[in-house]
This record gives sequence, structure tokens and C-alpha cells, in this order.
Amino acid sequence: MNRCRYKGALVLAALAWGLLFTERVQASPAEADGTSVSAEYQAYYDRLMSIENRDGIADGGFLVVEDQIFALEADEEDSPLVVPAYDERYNRLALFLVDGDGRILYRTEQLETNYRVRGRMRQPAQSIAAVSFQDLNRDGRTDIALITSCVNESGAYAGETYKVGDVLFQAPAGDGFYRDYRISEKINRFGMNKSAESIAAFVRDGDSTEFLYTASTLQELQRNRFRIIPEQCYLRTFGKLGKLQVTPGTYRIADYDIFMIYLVSEQGDIVSVLQPMGKYDNLYALKGVTCRDIDGDGLKDIVILARYSYEGEGGELLIESDYRIYYQRTGGFVLDTEIKDTYRCSDEDTMEILVEKARDYWGWQSTND
Repeated sequence: MNRCRYKGALVLAALAWGLLFTERVQASPAEADGTSVSAEYQAYYDRLMSIENRDGIADGGFLVVEDQIFALEADEEDSPLVVPAYDERYNRLALFLVDGDGRILYRTEQLETNYRVRGRMRQPAQSIAAVSFQDLNRDGRTDIALITSCVNESGAYAGETYKVGDVLFQAPAGDGFYRDYRISEKINRFGMNKSAESIAAFVRDGDSTEFLYTASTLQELQRNRFRIIPEQCYLRTFGKLGKLQVTPGTYRIADYDIFMIYLVSEQGDIVSVLQPMGKYDNLYALKGVTCRDIDGDGLKDIVILARYSYEGEGGELLIESDYRIYYQRTGGFVLDTEIKDTYRCSDEDTMEILVEKARDYWGWQSTND
């Protein structure tokens, strides 16, 4: 493989343009200056491209993730190694392809995880959650599926961990890799970044959760293999919204059951979509869905109690009970954030216990449900 280098000033200008004119979330005063950001990126880029061998990665200001170094071709003795490393100043991830003599054959930092905070060089704290090597576009070449775990340092979601998925396709000439930003965008926008298996299901097999967020009718959901949970499906009247069918169900992608709830009109049109899974990977068991007035305003709210599974920091499978409350408002439903900050349910909680505690929070009781 030949050493990969960007194609001169035009590419650098495009990169700088992207840094300067995308949304500046959490940017510092210094970074708000476009010239400063451009100069920072140029210096960083030059430092990255000056690294010639594996020993020089650390000298170039990058911290190698030693426990995530893998052979690109597992069955080949002389396979190049994929060496991930984080820039210690900016938290930006770079991937290096290194041969048996330690020479850098290819390097890139053009990764989805490096653009979580637009218009800024420094990115959220990151760690590598998964790396997988497989032929994802069925061209006979090994591609890379990459998932990172990120934690924002400040802002509304500071301290909350989230995943970012990416795919690097091996170039036909065998001299590096390329990304399709449209694929990476869909992987992350529609929650297909849970695991390397879910990325492969989307990219290689053509499965997708996109329809869960874009469908306009119940018929469209079922046509795409959305499975309704019939024992929790029923009609309720929601004030001015009228009579709606509460329709919980799942869609299976890879090893995950993605849980959604749709409110459907009598004509079969989707009026509202609820996404109660939150941070979790998979619906383990639905314990109940009920429609009752929780906050005492006379309108039916929606309470969901379920058990979910997710992957722990050590890769272990964890199962947790959790709930969501959606308050009915004039134009639809609003997710509760107040009670969730004060009460965490346990495996012993039932729906009746949960409703009682939620009403206690709002300071009222009702026996007329």
C-alpha cells in the first residue's frame, strides 16, 4: 500500500471551510475566530502527516490505544496492523495502517467521531467501543466498522455517554480507505451504532431502522416488519387529539429489538411517535403501557415500564428496569424529565407503584381512571 496523502491545498481548504462554517457548539472565544481554527487545524494536520513510523506516533503527540491494535487481515501473517491513537491535545482519533517494519502505510483522521462539536478542534472525551474487520460492501476487500464512546465535557448532555458509528471502505486500488458520509450519518441518526453487528446489518445486508422514524402509516410500519405487541395495543381517547390506537412494537436488527410506540388514528395514520428506549440497546421485556392522568391536568398521559439490556463498559450484558412518562399537551406529548431526576425505579416496581409515585410527585391522587 502507498502512503496516503491529501491532495494539496484544495482538500485542506475544504476541511477548513467545514470547520469554520458549520455550527459552533460550545466553541471557545479563541476557536470562534475562523483564522485561529484554520491555523490550528493546519498545524495539527502537518503534525499528523509528518509521522513516518509506528515509534513516531507518540512523538507526534498521539496516545496509542494499545489494547485496540488489530491485524487488518486476521488470517495473514504479514497483515498490516490497524493502530488507533488519540491526539492528546484535541481528543481527535486517528487510524494508522502499519506494516511489519513499523512503516506508516496509511493514516486518516477523517472520522465521524472527530466532528461531534462542529467548528471546534477539541472534541469530547472518547474511547473505542468496538472495531470490526469484514467485507461490508461485498467487493472482496476488508473494510473497517468503528464505534467510539463519547462524553461531552459541557453543555446540556455533559457527562452522558453516547456512541458514534463509522465505516471505512477499503479502496479498490488497495492504497487506503474511504468513507461515505451519507452512510455514517444514517448509522448515527437512526441509532444503528449500537454494535458492529448492527452496522453490518445496515451496510452489508440492507436492514435499516430509518422507516421507524419516517413512516406515516401503520401499514408502512408493518410492511417493513415492525412487530406489534398485541397485548399492549388498545384504543384511547386523548382529548382534542381524538381516539388513537396506542401501538407498541419492535423491529429486530442484528441481535437488537428496537422498541417504539406509535399513536395511530382510526384511519391508520401515525399521529405521534414515542421513543422510550433512550440510551438502551435492546428491549428485554415490556412490563406495561398505561394511559392515565399523571400530572392532574385532566388529560391522559402515557407511562411505559420495561426492562432493557445494554452493553456495559467491560462488554458485559446488563439488564435494567426503567420507565418513561409522556405528558399530553395541546399539540402532542412531552417527555418527562423532572420525575426521572428524582426517582429511579427497581425491578420490583409495578405499574401501579410507578403511577402512585409519579402522582405523589405532582401532589395529587385519583381513583377515577
